[in-house]
Amino acid sequence: MKAPKGRQNPSIDSLMPIPNQDFRSTLHRGVAIPAMPLALNAQRQLDERRQRALCRYYLAAGAGGIAAAVHTTQFAIRDPKIALFKPVLELVADELSTQDSALRTPIVRIAGICGDTKQAAAEATLLRDLNYHAGLLSLAALKTATEDQLLAHCRAVSGVIPIIGFYLQPAVGGRQLPYSFWRRFADEIDNVVAIKIAPFNRYQTLDVVRAIAESGRDDIALYTGNDDNIILDLLTPFRFTVGHRIVERRIIGGLLGHWAVWTKKAVEILHTCRLSIAGNSIPTDLLRLNVEVTDAKAAFFDAANNFAGCIPGLHEVLRRQGLLEGISCLDERETLSPGQKEEIDRVYAAYPHLNDDQFVAEHRHEWLRG
Repeated sequence: MKAPKGRQNPSIDSLMPIPNQDFRSTLHRGVAIPAMPLALNAQRQLDERRQRALCRYYLAAGAGGIAAAVHTTQFAIRDPKIALFKPVLELVADELSTQDSALRTPIVRIAGICGDTKQAAAEATLLRDLNYHAGLLSLAALKTATEDQLLAHCRAVSGVIPIIGFYLQPAVGGRQLPYSFWRRFADEIDNVVAIKIAPFNRYQTLDVVRAIAESGRDDIALYTGNDDNIILDLLTPFRFTVGHRIVERRIIGGLLGHWAVWTKKAVEILHTCRLSIAGNSIPTDLLRLNVEVTDAKAAFFDAANNFAGCIPGLHEVLRRQGLLEGISCLDERETLSPGQKEEIDRVYAAYPHLNDDQFVAEHRHEWLRG
């Protein structure tokens, strides 16, 4: 059964937490979901204390969920020689269980699912056993699969756990997924709760939103992963003529690597966007802010070098805040690109209103407790 259709223009009251919601209600309210980085020490071993500190930071900043074992967490955690996939998921699940008891609404627990159907189903089973709510389903491993094969894959995984569709940009391993795929995805896969739209392409973003609008499904929450256009994604009413009526859909939240840093400010921006929508007024300042956020993201994600330093860039921000020990990645060759540190310096100086360094400094020792 499909969930009741959500309100198109949320009131100010709808921004407040509502008790006794399940995770689907939280998703449809629209929340900020950071994509969790991997905390490593200088020996490139899991730093459990700092991994927990990241969870505490995101929740204290107002995030409504956390996504683990995703691109930002480094896909190499699945390598049998590294064997961090299950330990990271267990650690995050344990920390979120501890935090859940103090919150009025459930923290949405999402984890990435990768690989062919056998691997993806096994990962989905682990997620379900660890009480994750949904799996963010990457199709990157199925680059040559037909549309029918892709949908069979999605159907198999969704039989294990609710899934979040994922349009990942090709620059970081994704593949093109046309309108026809997304329309069939909505029509044929019942157990889908959301879609993360992250092709970094306006045409392909429209393909997804139009497909969902024309499918008639209102139980699929749309989340932006377009780090190059976050605020405009959140502000835009997507309207389509479907039969003899106008259907409007909105992207209601974000599941973003960019929101893994400066998270408190990201949550504030999301709320500001929703208040503007409720008031039917989009101030010029928000349009200007979209440019500033995109500029900062370009530095963190190393857009100048085709995103080669995207994960170390996030680590560098968290290192400066004292949340990570350093910028180490599992692959020792993965580090900041030439000039990237200077770009991060530049956006720090240009947009001091976007960082949450003071908030982190006030609470860091509390989050880093044993």
